[in-house]
Amino acid sequence: MSLSFLASAAAEPHTELINHWVVGGLSLLILLAMIGALVVFGAGREHS
Repeated sequence: MSLSFLASAAAEPHTELINHWVVGGLSLLILLAMIGALVVFGAGREHS
């Protein structure tokens, strides 16, 4: 690979396949679902 090829490849605009807002929203949804499952699983148990 030549230096000019690397420079031209770095100058090209990058297109993202997945929107970062979608990834963040899905991550938040999964974490909230896991917290909800933990609360439901622990309901009725005494605190130790």
